[in-house]
Amino acid sequence: MNYDPEVVKPMREEMTQNGFRELLTPEDVTSELENSEGTAIVFVNSVCGCSARQARPGVLGAVRSENKPAKLLTVFAGQDKDATAEARKYFTGYTPSSPQIALLKDGKIVYMMERHDIEARDAEMISEQLMEEFEKYCN
Repeated sequence: MNYDPEVVKPMREEMTQNGFRELLTPEDVTSELENSEGTAIVFVNSVCGCSARQARPGVLGAVRSENKPAKLLTVFAGQDKDATAEARKYFTGYTPSSPQIALLKDGKIVYMMERHDIEARDAEMISEQLMEEFEKYCN
């Protein structure tokens, strides 16, 4: 499904106004992740009210911490389909879900929070879990 750009605009802006770089094309994804050094979080943004409503503030709370990934990146499922598909190529071993939060180090996945993980948590719990992972990988 391709969502109306006006519907997703506030969801996109919530991320970009807080330091996330939107990856709109497969080339954007490749540029950021291929041969990447250091840490990156890739947030697969989504319209899904049940889990995206908690995921966005959860991710944003986590990246406010001092210890966070060097790159804050986002793609939008249902809107930027090719970029999302390209990002998911880096999520080896995980089934696509929306929303989805991937932590990569040197271009390799080190942690994944899938939709079913997100649905079971509120925003604060998502932030806390992500910050625990940041402690392990973003030192």
